[in-house]
Amino acid sequence: MLRFRTLQRTNSRESGSAVVEFVFLGLLLLVPVVYFVLALSQLQAGSFAAVGAADQAAKVYVSEESVPDAAAGAQQAALLVLDDFGFDAAAAEVQIRCLSECLAPGSGVTVEVRLDVGLPLMPSGSGANGSAIVVDASATQLVERYR
Repeated sequence: MLRFRTLQRTNSRESGSAVVEFVFLGLLLLVPVVYFVLALSQLQAGSFAAVGAADQAAKVYVSEESVPDAAAGAQQAALLVLDDFGFDAAAAEVQIRCLSECLAPGSGVTVEVRLDVGLPLMPSGSGANGSAIVVDASATQLVERYR
């Protein structure tokens, strides 16, 4: 009986706060990992949005009949794709370059989209240009020879 009481006393002295330590260390390690995953997801979404916007804008540009209509349609298509991905139009810059004469049969049209992607849970003015990461994409389409 005496042995049992001494074992109880030593066990009571060694009772720690393992649950508190586990929760603290778990949060300490989990929060940066979750933030890293969120940041990579936001960056990947921005990359997909830029590629999709450039591709659709180039396709719309080569399908129009006149250069002003083509430029306006390509701009609208790019902004629509960016809006579908949840990015603000003010965070994007769309540039259209023609390899030779625009809309001439067989000529190429290149559309470049630059998108400012902010990190999650960061204020919008944290980077040099108000964002943390700049993603760019380009797409080239050829104007059909027979229209």
